[in-house]
Amino acid sequence: MIGTGLLRLFSGKPVHPVGADGRMALSDHLRELRGRLMRVALAMTLSFVAALFFYDPILEIVTGPYLQAQESLGTGVTQAVISGAGGPFLLYFKLCGLAAVVLTSPYWLYQIWAFILPGLHPHERRWSRVFASIAGPLFIIGVVVGYLTLPKGLEVLIGFTPDNFTNLVEFQEYLSFFSRTLLVFGIAFEIPVFIVLLNLAGVVTGAWLGAHRAWIILGVFVFAAIVTPSTDPFTMCFMAIPMVLLFFVSEVIARANDRRRARDRDELLGGATQA
Repeated sequence: MIGTGLLRLFSGKPVHPVGADGRMALSDHLRELRGRLMRVALAMTLSFVAALFFYDPILEIVTGPYLQAQESLGTGVTQAVISGAGGPFLLYFKLCGLAAVVLTSPYWLYQIWAFILPGLHPHERRWSRVFASIAGPLFIIGVVVGYLTLPKGLEVLIGFTPDNFTNLVEFQEYLSFFSRTLLVFGIAFEIPVFIVLLNLAGVVTGAWLGAHRAWIILGVFVFAAIVTPSTDPFTMCFMAIPMVLLFFVSEVIARANDRRRARDRDELLGGATQA
């Protein structure tokens, strides 16, 4: 009985009934949400437990950007410090929790999309599964790009330390900074996916995206300047340029989808006229 329930929970199919029109009752929506949250919680728990056995490699990965910045800056920057008797213990769990969130990102991103899926038309669901499979890898790529920019960002920020001062970096604060940077980059790389989803839902069109392209690109650079951890243009461009390229791809997909919709509408009207 329990095994059957777990198998159904992780089957990837809607747990509760969906009508022919793609609609569900509100109570079924809430139960569906609960079921998918349970899936995500269980996947993260298993990943967290697995990460506990790889604490040392994870710690080495997390401290890598700081050590690179320290090497570049030379004097005036010491090893990171941990304060409090319970600091090392909390650090242990925070690092493993961060690893679990990143490693399971393709799965929980899919669960978010699978919850939205019943509200789409059948032909849109076919394409949406493709976009859902792309969302996870894009998030991972964004995290990797954020990780690669961290040494330069830290070098710029710590470089403001006056010559007669020594910068003591509290590792808990550094870990929060590290986590925010990676998550911001990961989420930023999801924006083109959401643009395509808005197009599928009929909220925006390819023509609208083209007409506002210049303002959207400007907004991307402003967004990158605000959310990147340092004030240097290198880190900002490292986020903004891939986002702009991904936006161009999403505009091409949106225009193709609009042409398909127009063609289907013309065929439908032509068939109705002949009848």
